[in-house]
Amino acid sequence: MALFRRNTSSEKNEKIKLNKKNLKGLLGIYHYMLPYRNSFIAGFICLLFSSTILMAFPYLTGKLVDVSTGKSTWLFTEINQIALALLGVLVVQSIFSFFRIFFFARVSEHAMAAIRKALYTKFMFLPLAFFDQRRTGELTSRITADISTLQNAFSVTLAELVRQSSVLLIGIGMLLVTNARLTLFMVATFPVLVLAGLLFGKFIQRLSKATQDALAKSNIVVEETLQAVSMVKAFTNEKHEINRYSQALGQSIRLALKAARYRGAFVSFLILGLLGGIVLVLWFGGKMVHEGSISIGDLTSFIIYTMFIGGSIGGLGDVYGNLQKAVGASERVLEILNLEDEFSHSKPFENKLRLDGQIEFSSVSFSYPTRKEIHVLKDIHLSIRPGEKIALVGHSGAGKSTVIQVLLQFYSLDQGQILIDGKAVQDYPLETYRANIGIVPQEVILFGGSIRENIAYGKPHATEEEIYEAARKANALDFIDSFPDKMETLVGERGVKLSGGQRQRIAIARAILKDPAILILDEATSSLDAQSEALVQEALDELMQGRTSIIIAHRLATIRKADRIYVLEEGSIVEEGSHEELLQDKSGIYSHLIQLQFDLKEEALSEQ
Repeated sequence: MALFRRNTSSEKNEKIKLNKKNLKGLLGIYHYMLPYRNSFIAGFICLLFSSTILMAFPYLTGKLVDVSTGKSTWLFTEINQIALALLGVLVVQSIFSFFRIFFFARVSEHAMAAIRKALYTKFMFLPLAFFDQRRTGELTSRITADISTLQNAFSVTLAELVRQSSVLLIGIGMLLVTNARLTLFMVATFPVLVLAGLLFGKFIQRLSKATQDALAKSNIVVEETLQAVSMVKAFTNEKHEINRYSQALGQSIRLALKAARYRGAFVSFLILGLLGGIVLVLWFGGKMVHEGSISIGDLTSFIIYTMFIGGSIGGLGDVYGNLQKAVGASERVLEILNLEDEFSHSKPFENKLRLDGQIEFSSVSFSYPTRKEIHVLKDIHLSIRPGEKIALVGHSGAGKSTVIQVLLQFYSLDQGQILIDGKAVQDYPLETYRANIGIVPQEVILFGGSIRENIAYGKPHATEEEIYEAARKANALDFIDSFPDKMETLVGERGVKLSGGQRQRIAIARAILKDPAILILDEATSSLDAQSEALVQEALDELMQGRTSIIIAHRLATIRKADRIYVLEEGSIVEEGSHEELLQDKSGIYSHLIQLQFDLKEEALSEQ
């Protein structure tokens, strides 16, 4: 799907060519600034004043020199007057600069927070197919690095663009007014230096980019090893990883030193070229002073204006580069914000809608968007009555979990339909529909808060009594009360501070609190020891009462309690019946799976 293509432009930090189309995209971000347009306008006015008022500084400095040498001016006759005027310029410019920064910061902080919220909201509502084709780091970069780039563009780059442009235009105008002949001499020498500086600067930029990429590769090594540090230690590969990181760092050091050499040469060129250009202007201006065609004060003003103009030309190069980055960031952010989310065509949420739990799969076929050529489900037919317990069994990759994913409407079907209570799932409000389904997965995902928060995730506004009752029914209250902080115990990132059985029982409590009409148990006891499994199975039996339950499991203790069992093989249902009925077919897949489980169990007992 082209809509969900992998976007790696931020990782490569590609330069975007500025044109009318992508600048319009950048202006699209301005939509989020509209609520704060008054502050933006005030900041922009302050920016104009602070940029233009400062241009009086070189003029007044020149007049100060003239008056100090005994030459009177049309406006000022005393040094004290000019000194006060210079001080006044600085004070006024400082005041306007303060308010410019304040107003722009107010606008950018609020606007970027609004974009971050809009982007996060979009993430929450996008279909699962989107996340299958994007890396977590890439999405995190959108909401952090790209938004920071945009914030810098609207709070700093925009101000610099206006300021440097004002300095350039006003400065050249003042130079022409001061002395047209000297201005033409200066203009004849500076373009060569500026052009050489830009070409040199682009080369340096490419080297800096290569250095950043090398450093990013070394950071990937750190990220990978920290995420899998237990595996590194299990295989005693600490030294191997240190060596891998050292090699990556070595490459970045070599590139950084190369860039440093050229950067040093570039700085030397700037010093020699720009200051040399000023020396030439001083030499030519000195001759004009000697001729009497320009005063010392006017030459002083001219030199300061020239330095201002040189600085603005150099600054415009950085502004252009930052605008390129901002345009690239805006394109990546807007690409996601403009995607259609899975709730866009859904009906409004119905809080009181309670499903009976009758499920029917009719000729369902499905392929994942990333692997269209592989048919994961093939013409699936199954029917589940309200309150019935059914089990899905089969080898890994048979399609069991995919049945659950299409039931939850994580993906759209290629063919066929799923009916709930005789009605197509697409005809229900999506939020209402999923609110009627609870799931206890094999790999329990807990958030890094307290036990109370994780249980209440099933019903965020649950009362204290409801949370404790759910924990009791899930056989979790005893171990919770054994902790010093009880319900306020922090579970750690992804629940690492709890055992597997404890995490499962919290997940069951969460599902009990949600009180779903349809329950999904996805290998909920597969990774537990015998004692934990007994406690969890007891909690599951409590949870399954009065609900339509779909069980994915391999263990006989879980499967045999199902009213009906569906056996999947390569995406198709190949066997169906009760535990006893399926066991009668000795050549069947189900009988083979059960026999394999018995053989493994007997082998384990004999080894003991």
